[in-house]
Amino acid sequence: MGSHRRATAVGSRSATATAVGSRSAGRNGWAQPPTPGAVPDTAQLPRADAPRRDRYFDTLRAAALIRVVTYHTFGWPWCGMVFPSMGIMFALAGTLMAKSLERPAAKVLKSRLRRLLPPFWFWGFFVVLAMLIHDWMPGRQIVYWIVPLGDPPGNAWGEQAWDILWYLRTYLWFVLLSPLLLRIFRLAPLPVLLLSLTPILVLNFLWSGPDNRFGSALWDLSTYLFCWILGFAHRDGVLQRMKPALVAVLALAALGYGGWYAFSHQADFGTYDLDENPLAQAFWSAGFVLLLMWAKAYFRIDFTWLTRFRRLDRTVTVFNARAVTIYLWHEIALILAVPLIDQFWNVPAFEKYLPLDSQWFMFGIGWVLIAVFVLVCGWVEDVAAKQQPRLIPGGRAARMGG
Repeated sequence: MGSHRRATAVGSRSATATAVGSRSAGRNGWAQPPTPGAVPDTAQLPRADAPRRDRYFDTLRAAALIRVVTYHTFGWPWCGMVFPSMGIMFALAGTLMAKSLERPAAKVLKSRLRRLLPPFWFWGFFVVLAMLIHDWMPGRQIVYWIVPLGDPPGNAWGEQAWDILWYLRTYLWFVLLSPLLLRIFRLAPLPVLLLSLTPILVLNFLWSGPDNRFGSALWDLSTYLFCWILGFAHRDGVLQRMKPALVAVLALAALGYGGWYAFSHQADFGTYDLDENPLAQAFWSAGFVLLLMWAKAYFRIDFTWLTRFRRLDRTVTVFNARAVTIYLWHEIALILAVPLIDQFWNVPAFEKYLPLDSQWFMFGIGWVLIAVFVLVCGWVEDVAAKQQPRLIPGGRAARMGG
């Protein structure tokens, strides 16, 4: 459960949805399927028919990364309620995973590992080296710095940098479990989706799990299992066929329970911050992300208008192409911003005219350093994706898990 004491973040991936079967209105909460001849949802077309990216999902991913950096800079506890980026990212990843599993599972898993591990190894080399210089000596557990199936070890000096790795560990486990999870989901989509909240209830009220790496992974997987499977539901067209009334009831019930549990248990966790409260995080994220994903499927939102604003569209593209880089290096950028700003105090003009003691100023310097890391280190994502290395991505962006 210790991993839930950490700030949530994001990783990144995109997805689309295909329709499967149809059911008549009024049964099991399903709405009437789209009428024949209606304009098809581009997110539901086969890959050959939909070469362009879904800018709605890309925008959500970019916003999630910005929210992560904002939270890690200011520490505002309400950030998770305004925009639960972690749940959103896992839902997007689940959608993409369901789409990818139309290919043989072995090839998909190999592709995911290839895209995830090299950027992680590149980043980890510098973090591990820095900790070794600061009197850290790893044991056999250093294997988790090779394949992060458990929380990698480290010392207190580097904790702010490596504390974010719980997300990569959770994502990796979801990827490995997806072939089985997708089969189970397709046996009974709606019941399985609703029952996916059961594990977090069990851990919270009946059995807290082992106090080790496996236990931490179990809590994280249980917290975001609904969101991951919600991605399956979007891809398979399940959400598009759900009645608006049913979605509203389910989403509001989940949001209500999650919000109530967060505020009513502040004494237990010391805050209403969802990142400290797994059960509240699970239900709030479930309700919030259900609304976002259902609206995407039901109203066929695609944000194609974004392409009319070239700079904004290019920014979204860069964020998606360098999502892993931004996520891994953003904490280091914020760490380095502090001593850099300290040096600014030695320049009289800077001291007089710049708000050096403002967190907003540190926020800005942090983004400047993140941009530097994107330029210097982002090419690793291209290599991992078997693409030509680029300083600034354009066109079809590489993406985590893509």
